[in-house]
Amino acid sequence: MPTGRPAKIKRSALGERIAALRERAGLSQEQLAQKVGSNQKTVAYWERRALTLKPAQIEAIAVALGCSPQEVLGLTAPKQRGGPVGKAKALFDRVSALPRDRQQRILGAVEDMLIAHEVRKAG
Repeated sequence: MPTGRPAKIKRSALGERIAALRERAGLSQEQLAQKVGSNQKTVAYWERRALTLKPAQIEAIAVALGCSPQEVLGLTAPKQRGGPVGKAKALFDRVSALPRDRQQRILGAVEDMLIAHEVRKAG
């Protein structure tokens, strides 16, 4: 889910991978920055201009995004995650296009309904 202003320059291949992995993990730049002990401006730099990173940075990014350092570097293909299919996938794709606050409200409602269903089923 792209947010923010459009980039004026083309992202590096490394930056494209970091942004794609971050978005796949459902994190904002700020959230990724917090997980790696950095700030949002640094993450924005990594996604827009960085051509190389220190090994410790690559490792921290991989841990934060739940992937391997090889994925961050583009040495292995991203893992395919099982996710919703059919109508559920179409609905969640639409939800993903909404602003983050609306996404959270919708997902909260879905979670509440699932919990209620599980309680009824157990009792």
